[in-house]
Amino acid sequence: MNKNGYNMRSVFSLFSSDLAIDLGTANTLVFSHGKGIVVNEPSIVAINKATGEVVAVGREAKEMLGRTPGNVVAIKPMKDGVIADFKVTEKMLTYFIQKAHNRRVLVHPRIVIGVPSEITPVEKRAVQDSAYRARASEVYLVEQAMAAAIGAGLPIEEPSGNMVVDIGGGTTDICLLYTS
Repeated sequence: MNKNGYNMRSVFSLFSSDLAIDLGTANTLVFSHGKGIVVNEPSIVAINKATGEVVAVGREAKEMLGRTPGNVVAIKPMKDGVIADFKVTEKMLTYFIQKAHNRRVLVHPRIVIGVPSEITPVEKRAVQDSAYRARASEVYLVEQAMAAAIGAGLPIEEPSGNMVVDIGGGTTDICLLYTS
């Protein structure tokens, strides 16, 4: 951080839009403020085992399932709504963030990521660390059921009770929201 209180990450974030990511077991969605959903792809990464290089991500990687040569493996880095493979998740997040910003390299968006309600503090930290390594300037985690309630327009700040059921590919969250 320099004497003005700004670091390079926050300067780069001025040139990128804020993103919301639903990092799912089956699919990952990326929402960009002002644009809507800009990425909706399978949570799959194809990697060359010999070099460790990413061969394909998302739809392209899904199309490779069962058809890859011996040195290429298709990996699903998410299991039951949490990260099963940290390095592969980081590569997948980097790809999706760049895709959301039309492949610009110097983007450092603020990101909100939906996580299951039963996620442990260690798993939360892993999600945050993966997003920071994928060049996010700020990372915020929100429970998926709460994000679904806000997205559905439920009155979460009014004195009322609401039930939200968020059915995903790997997890289902059920949440009772009650404010008084």
